[in-house]
Amino acid sequence: MSKIIVFGASGQLGQCLKLVSEQQNISDIHFLPEEQANILDISGLEKIFASEKPAYCINCAAYTAVDKAEDEGDLAKKINRDGAANLARICKQTGITLIHVSTDFVFAGNITKLLNENDPAEPINVYGLTKLEGEQAIIDSACNHYILRTSWLYSEYGNNFVKTMLRLGIEKDELRIVSDQIGTPTYGVDLANCILHIIKNDMHQYGLYHYSNEGVTSWYDFAKAVFDI
Repeated sequence: MSKIIVFGASGQLGQCLKLVSEQQNISDIHFLPEEQANILDISGLEKIFASEKPAYCINCAAYTAVDKAEDEGDLAKKINRDGAANLARICKQTGITLIHVSTDFVFAGNITKLLNENDPAEPINVYGLTKLEGEQAIIDSACNHYILRTSWLYSEYGNNFVKTMLRLGIEKDELRIVSDQIGTPTYGVDLANCILHIIKNDMHQYGLYHYSNEGVTSWYDFAKAVFDI
C-alpha cells in the first residue's frame, strides 16, 4: 500500500484508523498527533510532507465542539476551514491525494429525508458553516480529493454520544433526551475501514461522498439502545 499520513491521530477517528490499520497489518501509515503536526502552520506542514513523501493524506483534525463553536467561531474557522485549505494547497502542489472527513451538520437540522451529495448544503450553526467552508476550500484547490461526510460518529474512543450517555447514566437518575432530531449513527471503525478501502482500491473517482451506517433513529431511541445493550 502507498504511504499514508494521518492528521488528528489522537482524535476519535484517528484512533479508529490506527486500530484498523493494525488489524490489517498496514505498516506504511504514519499517525501525526496535533502537538507534532499543526495544520495551521503551513511551513511546518511543508516540512512534514517533504520528509514523509506520502501518496495519501487523511485529515481527521477538526474543531468538533458544536455548541462551543458559537462562541469560538474564529478558532473553529481556523481549524475547519483554514487548516483544510492548507492541506489541500500542499496536496495540490505535490500531487498527493487528500481524504477529508466532513459532517452532516452542513445541512439544515430540520430535514427528515435521506440526503444525497447533490442536496443543497444549508448549515444552521457555526460548526456546520466552518466545515462547509473547509469542503469548499478543498474543492477550490483542485487537489485530488475524497471528501467524506459522515454522521453521529461513535466508537470506543474520544468524546461521542454513546460514551456520554454511559457516563451520564452513572451520574444521574434521570436523563432528558430529545426525540425530534433524526440521524444515522455511524461506527468509527466502519468509517476507518471505508477510508482504507478507498486507498487500497483507488479508482481515482475523486469528489464528495456521503458515508454512514444504515438506518435512521432519533437521539432518544439511540440513547435507549445504548442502555439496552
